[in-house]
Amino acid sequence: MNVNKVLKALLIAVPVMTLAACSSTSSTSADDGLNSGVAEPVETVQVETAEPVMSPAEQMRQKLEALRQENTIYFDFDRATVRPEFVEVLQAHGTFLRANPSVRVTIEGHSDERGTPEYNIALGERRAQAVQSYLQNLGVSAGQLSTVSYGEEKPVDRSRSETGFAKNRRAVLVY
Repeated sequence: MNVNKVLKALLIAVPVMTLAACSSTSSTSADDGLNSGVAEPVETVQVETAEPVMSPAEQMRQKLEALRQENTIYFDFDRATVRPEFVEVLQAHGTFLRANPSVRVTIEGHSDERGTPEYNIALGERRAQAVQSYLQNLGVSAGQLSTVSYGEEKPVDRSRSETGFAKNRRAVLVY
């Protein structure tokens, strides 16, 4: 029974003594440097941060997100031709689609509410097809592109002003 108590005491005392021995510091060496009046050279280390390496999937997601910000092509009244100011936007989409042949995009054609519903559906289809043709001329595979026309059914701006009508005359690339 006494041996059991001694062993238990040793099991507790040995780790405590080990920790106490490891934690001791000499305060005289730190005081000597301060009191001597001689400044010891301080060594500085510059650390550069490394840019995180993005996976190809993450790079593609970022490019796709950027393209989603500029995915609308606007048209003139009763027209289905791509305006020159949207050429750069379509070239960016075309470059992305050529580089990623597995990505598919739907081109939605829209019109304002002026005209009959049948005419507006047909006009929306012509606008979607104009964007599709433009992308195909840039080298995008026809299998990556599909079109749908909503005509006047999904307006962005319901105001009956010229600026509202202009916002509704569009084609939207949906990934």
